[in-house]
Amino acid sequence: MGTASKALSLLNYFSRAQSQIGLTDMARLSGMNKATVYRLMGELADHGFVEQVGAGREYRLGPAFLRLAALREKAVPMRELVLAELTKLSEITGETSHMSLLNGEVLSNLTYSYAHHHGTMVMMEDAEVLELHSTGSGLAVLAFSPAPFVDAVLDKPLVARTSETLVDPDAIRALLPRIRDRGMAQSIGGYEQDVHSHAVPIFDASSQCIGAVAVAAPVSRMTDQLRNTIQTELALTAGRTTRVLGGFPPDSFPTFRPAATPAESELT
Repeated sequence: MGTASKALSLLNYFSRAQSQIGLTDMARLSGMNKATVYRLMGELADHGFVEQVGAGREYRLGPAFLRLAALREKAVPMRELVLAELTKLSEITGETSHMSLLNGEVLSNLTYSYAHHHGTMVMMEDAEVLELHSTGSGLAVLAFSPAPFVDAVLDKPLVARTSETLVDPDAIRALLPRIRDRGMAQSIGGYEQDVHSHAVPIFDASSQCIGAVAVAAPVSRMTDQLRNTIQTELALTAGRTTRVLGGFPPDSFPTFRPAATPAESELT
């Protein structure tokens, strides 16, 4: 990993729940030594990507992101377009929907929508980073990514988020052909305990997978009827989202058909 990649990878540790991170904690999270982290964070600060605050001189994201985000949204109002689709999807399914974009070897949450039909729902974080091996969205992306990319992701140590997280690379690879056959992936408790997610990949103008749209629901609410509703509506939403963003699915991408039986609806 080059110097720029190392520096940029440190930004992934910031989240809504952890908006400020000290030098010692950043070194612990990244696995790098403190001297290296100090140097890399200093370079990011020089360009406005982070800044230090408070008596503890903790780091937080800097003003450079405001300018870049504004420029990006003006050129490509992706978030607004996607949120309109996700809002409809959440209303129909009654569950949380979200879209994430591929960012290196992880997914970054672009936007999400809540249905508010129930007292409990799956909660999301702004710009949340999702690993590819532990989420439905990640599995959908891996299934439609080039083999060298899949190998690069799975050949690294895989973090077990829960007791249900798949961390065996061979077991994950064995899932990918069936995901490609259906055009949809699912994960039960892989990223968050008791959460059942379905996901469909999103493609760009060159038919390259750039991310995924997903619906996440508590396991306790996942009836056969809800599962079929989610799968049908998610497939339609993902197709529209790809088209709205100017993309095209590859010629080999399957046309989704509702499951004929409960057993068939189990995608992975």
